[in-house]
Amino acid sequence: MGSTAEDLHTVPFLIGGKEVHPEKSFEVVNPATGKVVHRCGAASEKEVKAAVEAASKAFKTWKNTTPKSRRDILFKAASVIERRKEELAGYMVAETGCSQHWAEFNLKVAQDLIVDVAGRLATIEGSFPATETEGVGALVLREPFGVVLAIAPWNAPYILGIRSVVFPLAAGNTVILKGTELAPRVMWAIADVLREAGVPDGAVNVLVHEPSAAAEITQSLIANPEIKKINFTGSTVVGRIIAKLAGENLKPVLLELGGKNPAIVWEDADLDLAAIECAKGSFLNSGQICMATDRILVHKKVRAEFEDKLKKAIDQIFGPQTEAPVLIHAPSVDKNKKLLNDAVSKGAKVLYGDINAEEPSKTRMRPVVISDVTPNMDIYQTESFGPSVALYDIETEEEALRIANDTEYGLSSAVFTEDLRRGLRFAKEIETGAVHINHMTVHDESALPHGGAKASGYGRFNSFAINEWVRTKTVTFKM
Repeated sequence: MGSTAEDLHTVPFLIGGKEVHPEKSFEVVNPATGKVVHRCGAASEKEVKAAVEAASKAFKTWKNTTPKSRRDILFKAASVIERRKEELAGYMVAETGCSQHWAEFNLKVAQDLIVDVAGRLATIEGSFPATETEGVGALVLREPFGVVLAIAPWNAPYILGIRSVVFPLAAGNTVILKGTELAPRVMWAIADVLREAGVPDGAVNVLVHEPSAAAEITQSLIANPEIKKINFTGSTVVGRIIAKLAGENLKPVLLELGGKNPAIVWEDADLDLAAIECAKGSFLNSGQICMATDRILVHKKVRAEFEDKLKKAIDQIFGPQTEAPVLIHAPSVDKNKKLLNDAVSKGAKVLYGDINAEEPSKTRMRPVVISDVTPNMDIYQTESFGPSVALYDIETEEEALRIANDTEYGLSSAVFTEDLRRGLRFAKEIETGAVHINHMTVHDESALPHGGAKASGYGRFNSFAINEWVRTKTVTFKM
């Protein structure tokens, strides 16, 4: 017998340290199976107000805790994740339809982020600068903003959810996590892990809303005078809306948005390495990664050889012996097929895969590689965020850079060459927040700053992000 609505678990909110069940709820569907896995509460203005009040109240004491006490809580949170990793991975697999490996990778990176930021707490420091007036001293203090609004997506929910919360929390802020409706139990679990680790009531609060309420709830939160800063990870389309709302309310915001990420394969590249890295970079998590490779720029002298090796690499990792990858919902598959069919109708060629292949469900799609893409095709500028990638021929460094930079995006890029000097020349001129030489475009680690240029956002997460969450205060005094 199947579960009835009464049998299904309903994901609660976490507000002021207590689980809250709002009046309305909605179904959460596993895209791999098409089945309802549980329900989730749907926030209203009532829950928004309660979360802001709880976070504001908690800030009064949390901001005065010592770095050591916050560090110890974060270290404990990492150990809680380790103990609960089977449970936590299960939530992510059930809600997003991802592989067990991707869920476990998410948890491992999330642990690394927590441990890294805990170890960096002592680096928050002020200064005692000299002043121009004799007998007058000055202090420059670094203090937390207050209540931070964090908005995290579904595609790597533990990594992106954890980093949106722990960096501001570590700096002494309190947080409201506005979680994605596509992975709400993961968002609840993030807050529950921190609660178990000892984060006090109200320091981390979680809300989720229905898609139809997105504009109302988001606008209400950003406009609330108690919210002092926002961080958002997601699409550039929504990022523009968040930035506009933040600007209208004079709130600082950190944005990590979409990408149209290029990989340059030069004539002297290790083609076996480049093929494997480009295959992984293009199709990990069904291409649903902001840093995924969208464009592969290959030197004409090695184009044929690289193309053959790329096809073999895709077969080896994502080929017919594996299940067709799952995307978050059918519209994502439709978007990719529409982009690819538009390109083919205008002269592009399919090098690998079948654009219109029938899969067991409308949420599945296998990798597709195309070539001969021109600027009049929609896929030339549009982020596919799915299992499709385009190959371009190049002959000169200038041509490679022109194509690589011919996009509004600027998140990540890769260069494959055995000449480090050439690799560094490319790295200097490519307009992205990161350039990875002889590594795929997908690369994120706690010790390195992460963020984009141009329409891929501004501000940085990870190691440098601790200073994103404190502001300076100047104090002068007569001695």
